[in-house]
Amino acid sequence: MDNPRILPACYLPPVSYFHVLNGSSASIQLEQYEHYPKQTYRNRASIYSANGKLNLIIPVKHGNKNHMAMKDVRINYEADWQRLHWASLQTAYRSSAYFEYYEDDFAPFYQQRFEWLFDFNEAQLVLLLRLLKIENEVGRTMGYHDEYPRGMDFRQVIHPKKNPAGNIKPYYQVFAPKHGFIADLSIVDLLFNHGPQSRGYL
Repeated sequence: MDNPRILPACYLPPVSYFHVLNGSSASIQLEQYEHYPKQTYRNRASIYSANGKLNLIIPVKHGNKNHMAMKDVRINYEADWQRLHWASLQTAYRSSAYFEYYEDDFAPFYQQRFEWLFDFNEAQLVLLLRLLKIENEVGRTMGYHDEYPRGMDFRQVIHPKKNPAGNIKPYYQVFAPKHGFIADLSIVDLLFNHGPQSRGYL
């Protein structure tokens, strides 16, 4: 059995997040005790809109503490971000080949209110793995560790300001004729465009 992959709990994670699994059957341990880092994929996802790359950002309650554990970050519903994000996804992918096929799987995340960002991201990841037919088990870290053995720790690897992990080869995107291929968008960009063929690409 391979060592588990220690991964952050991300919102609609980017394609590179799934490249990290690299066909391994290793379990996924989601890091819940890290200090919540701002401006990362923990609360943002990038999709391909008619105008190019669009970031969807979940607002969070920061509280009074400078350092808050990821598991303690609450989602902020003062603004109707769920309606906005769902409308953006529908507009961006309505003409893609598989959006309607998966629409009912994702809609509940933009109707039901989750209190905790970690729970929201974890539930989406479980859904995504099922849709991609990736059978890695998902668990949570039981405490914080600065370091893990080589090949296990991917907490800092997947970041909007870093080059994507793995080799991101071009695939069909609806708006590519207009803006060109955009690499390492949210996994839903691949899923809505390629459906059941997505796992073969990964």
